[in-house]
Amino acid sequence: MSTLSSALPDFPWDLLEPAKAVAAAHPGGIVDLSVGTPVDPVPPVVTAALTANANLPGYPLTAGTGEVRAAIAAWTAAACGASGEVGVLPTIGSKELVAWLPTLLGVRPGDTVVIPPVCYPTYEVGVRLAGATAVRTDALTAVGPDPRVRLVWINSPSNPTGRVLPAAHLRKVVAWARERGAVVASDECYLSLGWDTTPVSVLSDEVCGGDYTGVLAVHSLSKRSNLAGYRAGFVAGDPALVGELLAVRKHAGMIVPGPVQAAMVAALSDESHVAEQRTRYGARRERLRAALTGAGFEITHSEAGLYLWASRGEDCWKTVDWLAAKGILAAPGEFYGPAAGQHVRVALTATDERVDAAMQRLAG
Repeated sequence: MSTLSSALPDFPWDLLEPAKAVAAAHPGGIVDLSVGTPVDPVPPVVTAALTANANLPGYPLTAGTGEVRAAIAAWTAAACGASGEVGVLPTIGSKELVAWLPTLLGVRPGDTVVIPPVCYPTYEVGVRLAGATAVRTDALTAVGPDPRVRLVWINSPSNPTGRVLPAAHLRKVVAWARERGAVVASDECYLSLGWDTTPVSVLSDEVCGGDYTGVLAVHSLSKRSNLAGYRAGFVAGDPALVGELLAVRKHAGMIVPGPVQAAMVAALSDESHVAEQRTRYGARRERLRAALTGAGFEITHSEAGLYLWASRGEDCWKTVDWLAAKGILAAPGEFYGPAAGQHVRVALTATDERVDAAMQRLAG
C-alpha cells in the first residue's frame, strides 16, 4: 500500500527542534518567535459567547448557523469592501481549507496550481495532496498560456514576508485567471494587520466591482481575535464555488462546532478587541524591529502582518543558530521556499516580557 504522507515534504517544524533545544538551554529561557501562535487572552466577549452556547448537544450545520453566515457577510462588506452578494462558509480554521482546497475544487494529477515563490508551506502541501503540480511565481506571464492551471493562490498580506499586493495587481490576477477558467484563492488572514500600508481584499470593489466569479477569499480569526485554539475561519466569495465546497464538506464532515460558531459571531461583531490587539502587536513590532536592525539585520517588506522578514545576508540556518545561541528561536526562510534561503521569519507573538528579553539579548 502506498502512503499519502510519502508525497509530502518533511514537516518543517520538526527540522527546527535542534535549534529549539539550544535556545531552550539559555539561562533566561527561550524566546520563541518562530511559530506565531497567539499568547494574549481570548477576548471576554468571545469567551462569554462560547460559554453561553456550550450546551448544544445536536449536530451543527456545515453551512453554519444563520447568525454566523450573516456575521461573516457583514464583516466582508465592512472589512473587505465587498458590496455584492458573497457566498460564505465557516471553516475549521484556515489551514485545513488551504490544505484541502485544491482537492475540494476537483484539482487532479496533471493540473497546475500557481503559488507564490515565497509562501506558507501548506499551499504546496495542498497541491501535493491533490496530486497536482505546483508552480512558484508571482509573475503570471511566466506561466504563459498553460491550459492546465486550475487554481492560483495569492497571499496578501504575505506570510512570511509581510508584503502587500496593491489593488491593481489583484485585478490583473483575477482577469488572468478568468480568461483561463481558473480559480483565484486569496489568503487574507492578516488583512486587519496593516502597518505601513492598508491591505486590500480580493473581494474589494476596487478589484472585483461586486462580481466574485471564480474568486475566493480565505480568512481566519486566529490572529485578529486570538482564536487559534478555537479553529475558527471562513471562506467567502463566488456563491457557486462556495456552494460546491459546502456540498463536498457536508459529505466529509468538515463542520465547525456549534459553540465555536457562536464565538465567531461575537468576534466578528466586535472590532474593539481587534483594535486593542493591534496596539499590542504594533508596540512589539516597533521594539523588535529596532532591536533587530540594531543587531545588524535588514528588514525586508514587513509592511503588514505578524512577522518581521529579516536577513543578515547569510544562510538562514546560520542565522537561526546565531539567534538560538542567544536563546531566541526564529523560523528559517527555507521553510517558505527556495528563494528565501537568506531570511528568517520573526514573529510578533510573544509576551511583552519575552520581547524585552529578546531585545536585551540582541543588544548584548
